[in-house]
Amino acid sequence: MNIQSLFDVKGKVVLVTGGSRGIGLLIARGYVENGAKVYVSSRSEKVCDQVAKELTKLGPGEAISIPADLQKLSEVKRLGSELKKREESECILLLKKKFISFPLHVLINNAGAAWGAKFDEYPDEAFEKVINLNLKRVFSLTQELVPLLEKSATPLDPARVINIGSIDGLRVSTNESYAYAASKAALHHLTRVMAGQLTSSRLITFNVIAPGPFESKMMAHTLRTRGEVIKDSNPLKRIGSPEDIVGTCIYLSSRAGAYTNGALIVVDGGTLVNPYSKI
Repeated sequence: MNIQSLFDVKGKVVLVTGGSRGIGLLIARGYVENGAKVYVSSRSEKVCDQVAKELTKLGPGEAISIPADLQKLSEVKRLGSELKKREESECILLLKKKFISFPLHVLINNAGAAWGAKFDEYPDEAFEKVINLNLKRVFSLTQELVPLLEKSATPLDPARVINIGSIDGLRVSTNESYAYAASKAALHHLTRVMAGQLTSSRLITFNVIAPGPFESKMMAHTLRTRGEVIKDSNPLKRIGSPEDIVGTCIYLSSRAGAYTNGALIVVDGGTLVNPYSKI
């Protein structure tokens, strides 16, 4: 098998939540540039629409905007309904008098929130907001979209759910981001539980990527104030590049990653294992 077909994602249908900025935008762009149809979702309709237009220009794939505020369960359900409606209306072919649909192949649960505050001042609403979006709604959206994912799945090319965790769910950071770290640690284990419980009956793989520092709005302040320290603490002396996160997602979504299931893949250049890390 040649390398192009092994890592091919052309024609796959992908949903990226939080896909209008940061790591989500990098991931969405990577899929579009490799021929996938990518649904981009984020809270702001204006931003989401603009990002979809810009990504589509890159080709050869395309990007389609479906804005949604995933803090709300009603919006999770609306996103699922809208995705199903669009795929049924745009991707139904008449073949031998039977309607054949091409639904969702890959779900990237990337949307997330962070909140930093001193322990004595950490507000209750911070835990509510962060745990809800980073953990509870990942479960809700996956639950909503599993029926679509199942329709695309085969033993050699299962549907994929890729959750975006964090190295902060695997270590104690110097940042006081209690809810964020707890939510990502829980997401890592939730991914393993879903893989163990669901893969055999649904033909869907569940994996989680734990990135280190990448350029994003969430990381902007930290990189401005401590960017050089962060780079110095990394064995490769840099923060993550678009290719680093995109390559991992493409691997997990392609034939190359079809037998990888219940895995946690750390993409941090070695920060986590550096005994001299200062972050």
